[in-house]
Amino acid sequence: MFDLVPFEGRNSGLPRKSRNLFDIDSIFENFFNDTLFPAFYSQSGQMRVDIRENEKEFIVEAELPGVNKEDIQIDCTEDRLTITVQKTESTEEQKDNYIRKERKASSMARSFAIANIRHEEITAKYENGLLTVTLPKHEKTGPKGKKIDIQ
Repeated sequence: MFDLVPFEGRNSGLPRKSRNLFDIDSIFENFFNDTLFPAFYSQSGQMRVDIRENEKEFIVEAELPGVNKEDIQIDCTEDRLTITVQKTESTEEQKDNYIRKERKASSMARSFAIANIRHEEITAKYENGLLTVTLPKHEKTGPKGKKIDIQ
């Protein structure tokens, strides 16, 4: 189960506890977190991910409601799986003597350390706001190494 590990960024969504009362970084970081201003700093923009494991594969399920399939990018390097979403919206309205234009851009990403994965067989499916990435495991082989006789 420890072959797939999520990377946690500096802002993992939980306020940092500081033992130093004069740590200015933690004062500002905790001041602007969602416990003081829940309407302004909503964690709804974070990607919620579940990871399951069975004998043959890891299954990563990311909740991405309201996201188009074209806005999702999945990258896999030798030791890291990264899911990125870049979403842009634009609204334009014209009535009588005013024009309203609004634009919104958002992005989010999650990365996972991966090992013991067959990279060429990774598959992904996006349906009803749920992204499912299947990561097939390498077949388990016996322990590497051998006994060396002393002559």
